[in-house]
Amino acid sequence: MVELSQNEIRVLQALVESGGPATIEEIAKRTRLADSAVARAILNLSESNLVREQVERKTELTLTGEGQSFANDGLPERRIVSVVIKSGGRLNLGNALRQAGLDEKYASIVTGWISRKHWGKIEKAESDLQVAVDAEPAKDEDEDVLARLAVANAVLEELPSNLRGAVQRLVKRNLVTARARNDRTIEITPAGQEAANSNEAEREVNSLTGEMITSGNWERIKLRSYNVSSPVPQTFPGKYHPYLRFLRKVKGKLVALGFRETVGPLVETAFINCDCLYMPQDHPAREIHDLYYLKTPSSASLEQYGDLVEKVAETHENGWKTGSTGWRYKFSMNESSKLVLRSHGTALSVRTMISKNLQVPGKYFAIARCFRPDMLDKTHLTEFNQAEGIVLDSSLNLRNLLGILEMFAKEVAGAERVRFKPDYFPFTEPSVELQAYREGVGWMEFGGSGIFRPEVTGPLGVKVPVLAWGLGIDRLYMMSRKIQDIRQLFSPDLEWIREQTVS
Repeated sequence: MVELSQNEIRVLQALVESGGPATIEEIAKRTRLADSAVARAILNLSESNLVREQVERKTELTLTGEGQSFANDGLPERRIVSVVIKSGGRLNLGNALRQAGLDEKYASIVTGWISRKHWGKIEKAESDLQVAVDAEPAKDEDEDVLARLAVANAVLEELPSNLRGAVQRLVKRNLVTARARNDRTIEITPAGQEAANSNEAEREVNSLTGEMITSGNWERIKLRSYNVSSPVPQTFPGKYHPYLRFLRKVKGKLVALGFRETVGPLVETAFINCDCLYMPQDHPAREIHDLYYLKTPSSASLEQYGDLVEKVAETHENGWKTGSTGWRYKFSMNESSKLVLRSHGTALSVRTMISKNLQVPGKYFAIARCFRPDMLDKTHLTEFNQAEGIVLDSSLNLRNLLGILEMFAKEVAGAERVRFKPDYFPFTEPSVELQAYREGVGWMEFGGSGIFRPEVTGPLGVKVPVLAWGLGIDRLYMMSRKIQDIRQLFSPDLEWIREQTVS
């Protein structure tokens, strides 16, 4: 004999009393158990072949807002026909719509359905269409369905067969919505009937009560047993997105190394984004194919930066006091005030260096969201993240910078080999590109770095060497998780997200 719990016995007895199949809601009402308790009992009883579950697919019909309106006031074609009949059997379409209280957008709808239902004729007049109707047509199936649904929702499979075609028409007209649902009913099997009637089914309890303990009955009762190996529904608790968790990890590592985080706006002036970084105003990287320029507003005032604007302008034109000859062109304030979406995290380095809170020596970083109109492929996005950082100290040199870059590649991305390639940026000299290799991923470029030129630090009032880097942190994550396509990082694929483990 199968051992049954108290709840399972109550479910079997409820099915016996119902005299036939019953829904979970009906069983819960009879047993006074929660729906979840009934569902667990049914699952166990099904595994023991004491009950069987039947699932019947139904289609629930409800009126839309427009459908409810037409159920109350009549279908547009019915209202037009009624108006035409009252006007003698013939009326211009425009007049008919006005008298029926319908918008002109219903003109094609009513003419189409009047013709299709053979309720009348649509004839061409000089400047309008005319509707001709001989007699008031009888109520049709569409109106019958609307009238039924106006009283209560209905099930398609339970409607008379002659109305099902009308339902399909009304669904296409967006007057009725059809939603599939599964109706579950539970039926007791002969074995279940025998178990319900058997006196051998021992009463079990789920938990001890105070009365059981004080009376001593707890020694004689049987507690419900639990099968810890039985399958349970898989659950997916809330957690950080795997890439967001990686970004938090990188931030934590940098903070632990003594770096301070900086933040700034996504929309920058060209002055901060480009000019302060000694990028000439005719540089190719400042064309519309490399920067997103705002349309409205298109520019912003530079008054808040005071004489810094003049210093930067002079540096571009003749080198100011930096010992440089500058770019030798006429600096444009109009170009400098243009608004752009931040194209690189180095703009935050500028904001850090002009801040009154700047500390020297000091170490600063940012995880910066950047925007460039690049072609989408497996290593490029139009929106991407950069790990941006600067270190200021009088004793710094290129070797210190290379050590920082190697730490990023190996400790953050899990790279096995690192190499440095000479590069060029208008704002750093020397300039270095970081590349790293990992088995299964290959060589990958992470970004640029260097030591800021005097043309950058001089106007900003910084008098010590500044190491700077801007690395594609999206690519660092790709290497750490051996992801081949950068678009996977922002995929809405829940299965992929759930499979990602904590690194």
